[in-house]
Amino acid sequence: MAEEPGRAGVLHVTVAASLRPAQVREWQLQLPAGATVTDALRACGLDVHEGRLSCGVWGRAARPNQQLHDGDRVECCRPLTVDPKLARRQRFASQGARAAGLFAKRRPGSKAGY
Repeated sequence: MAEEPGRAGVLHVTVAASLRPAQVREWQLQLPAGATVTDALRACGLDVHEGRLSCGVWGRAARPNQQLHDGDRVECCRPLTVDPKLARRQRFASQGARAAGLFAKRRPGSKAGY
């Protein structure tokens, strides 16, 4: 892909952030070469240093001072409110052993596990 005249040193970056449950906002940015994750978040009006957002680039954890490359996708997520393993254990305990799991629905007269 050839660069357009006057576009040298410009990064095209996407920022996606989940600020509230079931809500994702996305920004398409043009940043100067050498821009960092923090620069991208500031351009969107977000602040990674306030501590409630954790960020990554293409699904991998990223430091705020990590430099971005052309075409990167910065993803910001809220912290988990419940540990997934604990939630699964509680759900299993409330449903009972027979109502949950892979073999919960069996055909009448079949062997266990089939």
